[in-house]
Amino acid sequence: MTPIISMAYLFAAVMFILALSGLSKHETAPRGVIYGMAGMAIAILATIFSPDVTNYLAIAIAMAIGAAIGIPLAKKVEMTEMPQLIALLHSFVGLAAVIIGWNGYLAAENQAYALQASLPGDAIIHNVEIYLGIFIGAVTLTGSLAAYGKLTGKLSSKPLMLPGRHMINLAIIVVSVIMMLFFAATAYSTGNTLMLAIMTILALIIGVHMVVAIGGADMPVVISMLNSYSGWAAAATGFMLGNDLLITVGALVGSSGAILSYIMCRAMNRSFISVILGGFGTDGSSTDEAIEGEISPIETDELASEILESQSLIIVPGFGMAVAHAQQTVCEMTNFLRTRGVEVRFAIHPVAGRLPGHMNVLLAEANVPYDIVEEMDEINDDFPSTDVVMVIGANDIVNPDALEKPDSPIAGMPVLEVWKARTTVVLKRSMATGYSGVENPLFYKDNTRMLFGDAKDSISKLLTALQNQAN
Repeated sequence: MTPIISMAYLFAAVMFILALSGLSKHETAPRGVIYGMAGMAIAILATIFSPDVTNYLAIAIAMAIGAAIGIPLAKKVEMTEMPQLIALLHSFVGLAAVIIGWNGYLAAENQAYALQASLPGDAIIHNVEIYLGIFIGAVTLTGSLAAYGKLTGKLSSKPLMLPGRHMINLAIIVVSVIMMLFFAATAYSTGNTLMLAIMTILALIIGVHMVVAIGGADMPVVISMLNSYSGWAAAATGFMLGNDLLITVGALVGSSGAILSYIMCRAMNRSFISVILGGFGTDGSSTDEAIEGEISPIETDELASEILESQSLIIVPGFGMAVAHAQQTVCEMTNFLRTRGVEVRFAIHPVAGRLPGHMNVLLAEANVPYDIVEEMDEINDDFPSTDVVMVIGANDIVNPDALEKPDSPIAGMPVLEVWKARTTVVLKRSMATGYSGVENPLFYKDNTRMLFGDAKDSISKLLTALQNQAN
């Protein structure tokens, strides 16, 4: 590697570090995106003009195909579909790691070791790099595809609980480790190829098995963890190829994804270790028993009167708001109420939506002021002193069963305690359950009112009613 290429890689790595730093805050996020784009552009150009690259035609064709697919996809993808897209992109990273690993194993210089009685130390290390790269890549590949299936509805959001599922995962890991010990110390041979093939199949199985065992309410954490897996797969690929930039970037993505997952697990009262093992978040308990109480609907004019008479309003956005594209209308209503002296704030749950930070991005896109958007830990104690809470398209993150029902699939998960407000209004299309498939007794509480319909249409009518009654 030439000094110029090394410096370009170092500069790109610095850009990626600045990107991660910028993305940690709302105010600096746009700048962080620019840093990331600049770093990636420099990394690609440095790689293309590296002395090791000679087949420019193949690279041009590959980049053209990728651009032809990626650019239209990026333009038409909805914000509600962003989690699915990210899960799919993670699978591509895993697939690349598997392909590169197998290519490294089948390379001519690796086969040359078959003629030697014992392997030198660097060859053993290279074999470990190949093995781990393929294993992590295969887990990331099928795990991400399973997450994509759950997010798109092609797979059920309910956890698949196979008998002895933890023992199955443990057995696969133990067998894979034992095979790695033999693979690392053995030269290229038919037996080694067979072990590598068996391991690849086992890794593909454990990847999908880990994710399908996880309930829908915990999918944001799964996406975050798969992001970490994709980073470690990239780092392993960097070791195989001797590429310092891949190692650095992979480590950054892997560690930042793991840290985010750990933070989210703490916020959700989950075990980080159980996330890695898969199948966390639910034990398969059923919540099909009937809920006592009656639904109390509310009309738009009545809700407008109650909000105008109140001093404080907390809005809890959920995935339903994203699906309805209601964030801009919600912002307009917020601005109007603030001019009328109503204190309006937003309460964000760590796993609201389908992706970490999903709701924050939507609200920032609609120009909702950052200073009135508060996290769950900051605002949960304020619900008892709040006049009105509006839950827009959220379900699992406001479910009292998480705190009150020990056998619930979401038991132990901290939730926004919206039922403690004087009046709680829930905007929903229907009485359908949330993504986890769990019934919500919040809808039947005495101080809860239901406003049925499309969120954007309901908020638009509510804004009109507020303006008419305020004049």
